[in-house]
Amino acid sequence: MIDLAQAVFVGIVLAVVLVLAKLIAPYLVRVFAQAPSRLDRVLNPLENLAYKLSGVDTKKSMSWKEYFIAMVLLNSVQLIIGFLVLVFQGSLPLNPQGFPGLSWDLAFHTATSFATNTNLQHYNGETTLSVLSQMLSIQFLQFISAASGICVAIAFVRGFTPGAKNMGNFYTDFVRSLTRIILPLCLIASLIFVFLGVPQTLSGFTTVKTVEGATQTVLVGPVASLVSIMQIGTNGGGYYGANSAYPFQNPSPASNFLEMILMLWLPTAMCFVFGIMLGKKKETRPLIWGSYGLLAIDLAVAFVPAQTLVSGMEVRFGGFLSNFWTVLTTAATTGSVNSSLFASHPLVILSGFMGMLIQATPGGKGVGLMYMVMFVVITVFIVGLMSGRTPEYLGIKINSRDVKLVMIAFLVHPITILVPTVLAYATGAAHAIGVSGTSTGFTQILWEFTSAAANNGSDFLGASGNTLFFNVSTAIVMLIGRFAPICLLLALSGSMLHRKRTSEVGLKTDSVTFSVVLIGTILIVVVLTFFPFLALGPILSLFQHRTTGFG
Repeated sequence: MIDLAQAVFVGIVLAVVLVLAKLIAPYLVRVFAQAPSRLDRVLNPLENLAYKLSGVDTKKSMSWKEYFIAMVLLNSVQLIIGFLVLVFQGSLPLNPQGFPGLSWDLAFHTATSFATNTNLQHYNGETTLSVLSQMLSIQFLQFISAASGICVAIAFVRGFTPGAKNMGNFYTDFVRSLTRIILPLCLIASLIFVFLGVPQTLSGFTTVKTVEGATQTVLVGPVASLVSIMQIGTNGGGYYGANSAYPFQNPSPASNFLEMILMLWLPTAMCFVFGIMLGKKKETRPLIWGSYGLLAIDLAVAFVPAQTLVSGMEVRFGGFLSNFWTVLTTAATTGSVNSSLFASHPLVILSGFMGMLIQATPGGKGVGLMYMVMFVVITVFIVGLMSGRTPEYLGIKINSRDVKLVMIAFLVHPITILVPTVLAYATGAAHAIGVSGTSTGFTQILWEFTSAAANNGSDFLGASGNTLFFNVSTAIVMLIGRFAPICLLLALSGSMLHRKRTSEVGLKTDSVTFSVVLIGTILIVVVLTFFPFLALGPILSLFQHRTTGFG
């Protein structure tokens, strides 16, 4: 178990996140409500120019279908741009190392990964991608996917907002999310990271002298800017193959602390945004209590082994901070790592699985909020069945179509995880990359597809996953895992727009009791769905470690 000082540190991190999230939430609401701001004088001309050049009608209101299609089209075009940059990398400028272009399947996987906010990497960044590719393909797509996630969440909340008549305009929301939220936050964060020692340069490498007097070439680049968007946008993909375990990407405990704060910040803020936009701030309670209650359970599970690490694995920040990071990065579906997952105790891995399977603890910025509301609707339906009352949420009667939408949205996840996991073994693809048939090997494959479906991006395979099967299969899983739930949940929200609302006092969803029931429902539904597969992976590994003396 963790000691008192470590427990206090955990409390400080979570408290700082909650305070910062609550402070920024009103600003986020004003941005999307297009409230007057002191920034308008500077940003309005830039935004209007962007609208004019793209031919966007900012006054057009969209239905949920139009909003979703606009998001998919924009993301698809930018995915293609990222793909082309990667394929023709060898012929493009800003390639001081002279790296060749990527194969079509690796380029397709990489572009899809970053366009879907997953950032699953089957390559070693510093030895594969040029400076231009890191900026124009990787960081560019990280900004796009982050902005898209925030926008669909805002549209989703509008559907539940009393008096709302449409879902808004995707293009307006998209531009404002970039100019007024993501870019300013990343600029500030980048400057702080540079101050903390993270490199930011267009040079691909620099030559230094070691303390012994020898000459050494160090790979550098626009690292600080990537670190800021990878954490603020819950992206997770690193400039280096070792991600934030690499000293230049995460040089000190201070940078480690800041990165943990940033990955939880916007996902938590979106829960507060929900209550503010509804005009019912109390409705934030079940979302925050549910998210952080589940996160507390994950932390408790992870810290049971007292930060035990597998011997022989290098962990820069020690057992406690490495385990804490792993829980947070899967809870926020960020996917960045500051240590080797192979060094983690099976209980830490099990905790990571739970974060990715639930996707709402608090989940990715935007989509995590949508998943938590999905679980709220499921819970309301179950409570209604148990009490014999018509289920309702926020004064809206929940009908059979609503239940079908949320259940299909939930079932997308297990299907996109379990089917390709079985195929990886049935086709021999797992054996071909040297993954054994042991519980550890099964955990690697299950984690790979869980991470892809949850748009998380952390994985065990790394560059060893650079095969035709894993590149294509995980790319397909990432696309389905990203867009199918968004489509279904936007449809749910869109159906609420013109729904009759009752003033009768129904199920009180802002109470502690409901939050406890919500947590219990989520655990039961998720555990029952995935337990057989978890039992073959991390749970079996736990018993094997005990037998062999580890942990």
